[in-house]
Amino acid sequence: MPGPRVAVIGTGGTISSVGKHGLDLVAYLENNKIYEVDELLNAFPETLEQGDVVPVRLRAMPSTAIGPAEWLEINTKIHDLVEEDPSLDGIVVTHGTATLEETAYFLNLASKVEIPIVLVGAQRPASGMGTDSGINLVNAIRTAGHPASRGRGVLGVLNDEIHFSRDMTKTSTLRQQTFKSPDFGLLGHADWDKIAYYRMPERRRAPNTEFDVRGLTELPRVDISMTYAGTHGTAIDAYVAAGAKGIVVGAMAPGYVAPIEFEKLAAAAEKGVTIVHSTRAGSGRVADVASRRVPGTVLADNLPPQKARVLLAVALTKTDDPAELQRIFDEY
Repeated sequence: MPGPRVAVIGTGGTISSVGKHGLDLVAYLENNKIYEVDELLNAFPETLEQGDVVPVRLRAMPSTAIGPAEWLEINTKIHDLVEEDPSLDGIVVTHGTATLEETAYFLNLASKVEIPIVLVGAQRPASGMGTDSGINLVNAIRTAGHPASRGRGVLGVLNDEIHFSRDMTKTSTLRQQTFKSPDFGLLGHADWDKIAYYRMPERRRAPNTEFDVRGLTELPRVDISMTYAGTHGTAIDAYVAAGAKGIVVGAMAPGYVAPIEFEKLAAAAEKGVTIVHSTRAGSGRVADVASRRVPGTVLADNLPPQKARVLLAVALTKTDDPAELQRIFDEY
């Protein structure tokens, strides 16, 4: 038996990068060599033993260069693949870890395919000593092809762990155990002998979402303003001037902004900009204290600023009504 049929879409990142030598673990991008996905699979032939693996070239780039335009492109490619090949059991997307969580969460909101989608990256380049590229990719293919992965939304697999895209975030610059789900923990393990799940996500997830961005060439502009001691709120003015449709505030925990920020956010809201309060704390829900936020402000629940930005950009393709946006943040 050939095993599950899994398409592996390549977008580049550390997992596909080739350094100058085995100890080139950080400055490898200076070598300007990133494997295409078929080259990456061939570099770790064990990946091809996990099923009927179909490499799909898309990009070979660092994830620092990936943004909303690329999210839309990846989403389109996923739908095209499933339409063209209904026999697929799962899809893996190789991706740099810098923005992996944002791409994964976007796909969790936007993708309409029934089969599992798994994003995978690595902390060390494919050429590095002790690289996690090969084993992470093996486990991602196993996870994507596993029947129990269906219905859990878009997943991330690194360090033998399976995370829900909404919950996971990068927590360390260089450690291989960088991805964590701070508030609720991982979904399961990709161990040597089996894929083992322990919980099901509660929040709405792919493919059963109300969003469909197929056909769009861009998303509404949403920017992030971080609160800090002594802030002048200058970024808020700049974002409004640049045409932002929404601003996510990485507020001080549990969700408060400085007085000058409050004034500038009020002025932005008067101009029709949607305001969302997240926090810079890294975990926990935003406090609902009406006197500490501009009227119409949406609360991000426990989403960190970078995830709240993704949800707001997608939600603004449907509505800019604050009550509806709050419902969306409460459900997703």
